[in-house]
Amino acid sequence: QVQLVESGGGLAQAGGSLRLSCVGSGAMSATNPMGWHRQRGGPERELIGLTSYGVTTYNPSIEGRFTISRDDAKNTVHLQLDSLRPEDTAVYYCSIVSFMQRYWGQGTQVTVSS
Repeated sequence: QVQLVESGGGLAQAGGSLRLSCVGSGAMSATNPMGWHRQRGGPERELIGLTSYGVTTYNPSIEGRFTISRDDAKNTVHLQLDSLRPEDTAVYYCSIVSFMQRYWGQGTQVTVSS
């Protein structure tokens, strides 16, 4: 079992920045892939990026505006959101794959005003 808790969401203006954090506990290690996703009102969660074994890959739709960083000593993964746009308004989730099962946090709301 792994528990994930996101924080750092809130209201930002277009062009602004936010930094989201996700702290994990339980059966996790530096070898577990972790990712950030978002859900913009529909049923599907859009992948933002994944980090595993020191390699981070991003969804091209992000256009280089977001950055994922990971601190395995603190079981934490961050998502830096820069150059925010109103269409980035969404609930942002982190995830981890542990023992072939994906776990999700509860999500954190990001709202970007124009």
